Amino acid sequence: MSDLQKKWAKAKFNAMPEFNELDEDRESASGGAGAGGLSRLEQDDDSSSSASSVSSTGTIIPSPGRALFARPHGFAGRSLDPIPWTTYFERELFLKPDDDDEQNGGDEKVTSHHAYLTSPVGKGPLFVAHHGAGSSGLSFAVLSAEIRKRLPSAGILSPDARGHGSTTITTITRSQGEGEAESTTGEAKETAPSKQKPTVDLRLSTLSADLYRVIQLTKTAMKWPSLPPIILVGHSLGGAVVTDLARSGRLSTTTAAPGTTAPLLGYAVLDVVEGSAMDALQSMQTYLSTRPTGFATLRDAIDWHVRSRTIRNAVSARTSVPALLVDQDKDKEKEKEEGEEVEADDNDKKKTSSSSRPWKWRTDLAATQPFWEDWFVGLSKKFLEAKGGKLLLLAGTDRLDTELTIGQMQGKYALQVFPEAGHFIHEDLPEKTANVLVDFYRRNDRGALVLPPKVSELLAQGKRI
Repeated sequence: MSDLQKKWAKAKFNAMPEFNELDEDRESASGGAGAGGLSRLEQDDDSSSSASSVSSTGTIIPSPGRALFARPHGFAGRSLDPIPWTTYFERELFLKPDDDDEQNGGDEKVTSHHAYLTSPVGKGPLFVAHHGAGSSGLSFAVLSAEIRKRLPSAGILSPDARGHGSTTITTITRSQGEGEAESTTGEAKETAPSKQKPTVDLRLSTLSADLYRVIQLTKTAMKWPSLPPIILVGHSLGGAVVTDLARSGRLSTTTAAPGTTAPLLGYAVLDVVEGSAMDALQSMQTYLSTRPTGFATLRDAIDWHVRSRTIRNAVSARTSVPALLVDQDKDKEKEKEEGEEVEADDNDKKKTSSSSRPWKWRTDLAATQPFWEDWFVGLSKKFLEAKGGKLLLLAGTDRLDTELTIGQMQGKYALQVFPEAGHFIHEDLPEKTANVLVDFYRRNDRGALVLPPKVSELLAQGKRI
């Protein structure tokens, strides 16, 4: 080693502080700067991407003094407070048709459709979204905001299906007045609605008709002169509903006003195909039996959905989960007000069980089993045959059945796969889903299509061809 190197090394080591065991013990006892850094990290909410917790771990650089081998503190800093629907939508609508909805003998069932709406601006499109079984219109809340970021002129209509969310069915019993002749009166006497919960008709044809009715009622309520360009979006069961509506032709050229184009531009189906759906139905009851029957608070329900990875985006869960549950303690209070008597022992048991977990599922998915096959049989064929642009978003290519695989190879529809997402693609990855949907609209937007001039027009202008 040269003299110059020796002098440099000596000066380097002399500048270093002496090691003191007492100082080391004090630093480890106080936790150092790492405790403050960890607390700040815990205060940050989850990223909106479901893959962020995995992909970011490879880029974390620990700060000096952090206790690298300390026990993890979990998710204490993550907010689980519900987010109101007003954060994402412009208004909510309660739509009731003028005509009688259903009639069974002397009973009449009147459906009040509930929907969330952000109106389109100018000639912007309207994304009409239909949720899956057991969900609600708020399933598309975060996605709607992401769509508006990329396409500010777009509108979003997201209704609650019957038996879901805030859509209600009222049963009215009509009976003839006592002592009045049938031929002398045309008015029926209304009595109080039946106390028995009406059986909800969840056939695919009924849900498809409901969605079409909601679109038309929204047009009337908002006083639109005509329907804007429409992109149908359906998740799971909703995918079968929008496909059936597109296949029916009620939004195709047969319903377009003279001189206007058809309102339906295309339809997108999220994570449902006939083959895998029919296979999944075999184990559906087993899955439902593993879910909690209730929750103590809405925060507990949100936490369960995130921890079980049912919904992998905490912000989406905070928005959509509250609409999936109902407080049954309030229902029991109403029963007491109506004078219903219950034995003391049974009442105490019910009170204890309900007070511990009063938040129950709003929709009984197990009771919908008679409709399961009706929802999905023939879905792949209808998806390929319906008119309009077609988009299929899946969480894995293994979900494709034979018919859709052949159709994809023939270029009959666009396919996008997000392997990092769960079943709720639009809630797990709202940004990526919004990108795909906006691009899908732009590819099918007839207003932006510029056709070359006709030969006859060029000849009339005296131009050579």
